[in-house]
Amino acid sequence: MDQKLNQDEKEINLSDYVDGGDGIYSVRQIDKIRSWNNIEYGAGLSGKNTPATKLSMNRAYIPPGGVAKAHIHVDFDVMIYLLKGSVRHEYGDGCKKSVVHQAGDMFYIEPGLPHEVFNVSDKEEVHALVARSDASEWQNIIPYDRINERPIYEVE
Repeated sequence: MDQKLNQDEKEINLSDYVDGGDGIYSVRQIDKIRSWNNIEYGAGLSGKNTPATKLSMNRAYIPPGGVAKAHIHVDFDVMIYLLKGSVRHEYGDGCKKSVVHQAGDMFYIEPGLPHEVFNVSDKEEVHALVARSDASEWQNIIPYDRINERPIYEVE
């Protein structure tokens, strides 16, 4: 549970942001402390700072005009409640389909669905509550090549 993430070459111990530990765990700090794929996150709750084995939840922020580059969630579901702002998802093979969500919308993203997320505003930040059926947060997410319509697997 006491794992560390590296953001901008500094170590972040997510357990430092959790109160409790005797069956109920609380995160009271939701400010931005780390980032992934152009999205900023608060500490959140996950297997990194709780005994969770199947769930994680974070507050996510996309800056004005920001884009979370095309990616795929491998074998886990995602549900999002959009708290502030508006996003456009381009999704499916080649990310050729499109849907727009606004503050107050809730939406579900199927496992394995290629998608890219755009903050449609160049002035307003997006705020969202993101729940995943994966306690490891974004470790099971892979980049997606929109042009060649295929996942990008890193070569070791």
